[in-house]
Amino acid sequence: MRFSLIDRIEQLEPGVSITALKALSMAEEYLADHFPGFPVMPGVLMLEAMTQAGAWLVRASEDFAHSMVLLKEARGVKYGQFVEPGQTLRVQAEVVSQTDRETVLKARGTVDGRITVTARLVLERYDLAQTRPEQAKTDVLVKKEMRELFALLYQPNGANGRPMEPGL
Repeated sequence: MRFSLIDRIEQLEPGVSITALKALSMAEEYLADHFPGFPVMPGVLMLEAMTQAGAWLVRASEDFAHSMVLLKEARGVKYGQFVEPGQTLRVQAEVVSQTDRETVLKARGTVDGRITVTARLVLERYDLAQTRPEQAKTDVLVKKEMRELFALLYQPNGANGRPMEPGL
């Protein structure tokens, strides 16, 4: 994962659902171009935020069994409200069905309870070594890095051991 569109995982029920947050700030470089004078989060990045939240749900549900969790298909994507700097995108994803290689999720993004984006996502999961055995070391490294990032994003009791307060 080259960039993270998830700032924090707020709730997680492995195998069932996830709620994650993305606080949009003017520090996001792409906002200078999207759009000048009217900065909003691009729709494709809202979709990416849902994909990343879904991937964290898959990883946590399977104890990081696979190094790769990728978007295979986005179905019925619908956009509603804009997401503007200063707002927090709340992403929720629920498992609809799962096979040994794919997970179908129902996902949505909201700001202050208003729908910004909805979709059904199909995520594919696998290890690189399944088709290229020489990539086994890469699988180990990726899984380790994903576990470390997950530990930063999901702290159900907060960094100080106390329950986290709602919002950011």
